[in-house]
Amino acid sequence: MAKVTISTLDKMKAAGEKFVCITAYDATFARLVSEAGAETILVGDSLGMVLQGHDSTIPVTIADMEYHTRSVDRASPHSLVIADMPFMTYATVTEAMSNATRLMQAGAQMVKMEGGVWLSDTISALVERGIPVCAHLGLTPQSVNAFGGYRVQGRTPKEAKSILADAVEIQDAGASLLVLECVPADLATDISRKLDIPVIGIGAGAGTDAQVLVMHDLLGLSDHQPRFVESFF
Repeated sequence: MAKVTISTLDKMKAAGEKFVCITAYDATFARLVSEAGAETILVGDSLGMVLQGHDSTIPVTIADMEYHTRSVDRASPHSLVIADMPFMTYATVTEAMSNATRLMQAGAQMVKMEGGVWLSDTISALVERGIPVCAHLGLTPQSVNAFGGYRVQGRTPKEAKSILADAVEIQDAGASLLVLECVPADLATDISRKLDIPVIGIGAGAGTDAQVLVMHDLLGLSDHQPRFVESFF
């Protein structure tokens, strides 16, 4: 099986083919996820909740992410490996550059960051220096305190317009992928159709180019199962 690259995902979008993203945090599950055919693996900061027992992703450190990214990389998965940049590790371009470098050297092929147009300069700087970026809009878990909880985003016309504008700006800045979390299905479908880059949905309906799930949710191991997750066990 050939290694999945950004080019692979771009060709799948152009052909109208859907792809899969599953989280993994260690070598064993990275191997299983890859052998099952998932095109992408996300080493998510969700590990703070499903592995470390926190009630949010905020306590996760760059050292945590570096450790788990190295573990996933040791499985030599065929999947494209994306690593989350934790809370406040990309507040400035300089910090983003340093921390993204650590994750890429640990084995990631792409880093993921949460935020809108304010990230444009950071995305451009990383991409110019050979670090691919996956952006994340909608419900961004690192901003849960600002949102006042885990709430669907983009319900009003004003919010929807803002998310679409952010998505276009982020693509223009050089992002290779976009995650849309917990936004209305019609908005996610509209954004997926308007962007040239692949869009990965989670709790955003079936109209995106791909879907991502936290492995522990997929396996029915989480204490609080999200409503959009179908348990297969």
